[in-house]
Amino acid sequence: MYMINKIFSIKNEIEFNKKALEVFKHQFKNNKVYRSFCDLLYIHPSDITKIEDIPFLPIQFFKQRKVVSSLDEVDELFTSSGTTGSITSKHYVTDINLYKESYLKGFHHFYGDIEEYTVLALLPNYLERKGSSLVYMVDDLIRKSKQEESGFYLNNLEDLAKKLTQLNHQHKKVLLIGVSFALLDLIEKHQFKLTNTIIMETGGMKGRRKELIRNELHQLLSAGFGVEKIHSEYGMTELLSQAFSKGNGIFETPPWMKILTRDTEDALTIQPTGNTGGINVIDIANYNSCSFIATQDLGKTHHNNTFEIIGRFDNSDIRGCNLMVL
Repeated sequence: MYMINKIFSIKNEIEFNKKALEVFKHQFKNNKVYRSFCDLLYIHPSDITKIEDIPFLPIQFFKQRKVVSSLDEVDELFTSSGTTGSITSKHYVTDINLYKESYLKGFHHFYGDIEEYTVLALLPNYLERKGSSLVYMVDDLIRKSKQEESGFYLNNLEDLAKKLTQLNHQHKKVLLIGVSFALLDLIEKHQFKLTNTIIMETGGMKGRRKELIRNELHQLLSAGFGVEKIHSEYGMTELLSQAFSKGNGIFETPPWMKILTRDTEDALTIQPTGNTGGINVIDIANYNSCSFIATQDLGKTHHNNTFEIIGRFDNSDIRGCNLMVL
């Protein structure tokens, strides 16, 4: 509980930086995989004075190693989706309460009280996709919303269409969260004019439809649902926190998470704000695993602590939730 309070009480950049340096020392000492990586780079905590100096573990390590900073029993194992025969990432979570606090406080930070929303999910349910951190979160948000209509609707688009129209007439606040191709499937069959509904896409087109750039996708979804902005969620199997976008593909992180970009030619060089590069994530909530991860996404950071995702490195695997429903 002490650790939960320390992480989620971070209020500003000074507190964040201080906590990040503390967590680095803890993970250097207690995470064998991360320690070996730092040793290979000849980096020791005595060399680190600012967050830009911290080594970021390449995300591929989660496919080959057990990345943990704790000796506690594993509460939950999250795995990425993958094509048949491909190696999936494994995230061993030793304290599931850190994840729960992260997504509940993160949601509240950006959207307010979950009990004010009816949560409709265009995702496979918990039984259909065990091991998905996204499904775990949405399943819990559905329960916490305490609304009778909240639920998973991936296999029931007709019911979902009726439900959306009905809730709109009743002026209820609704969160419709789903993979992109399923949202597109829905608006190909039905057109909406929604006034109190947040449409949130979690990515996901590979193998089901022609890949669209985010702008094209959002234009189609905006027109189909009759809403001005399309919201997005940015998270991954290997993390315990998410960033959210309320439109235009511009993401914001909760106070315990930060995005930096690295030079694409020199992975150890952190770039100034405004430059496009590889996305590095600091996720303080990932205290019992690794909080410093070099992803395979390309993006750009902005001065107001926001960022955008531009694409992927050419040879990278398809990202988790894209394949979740295949």
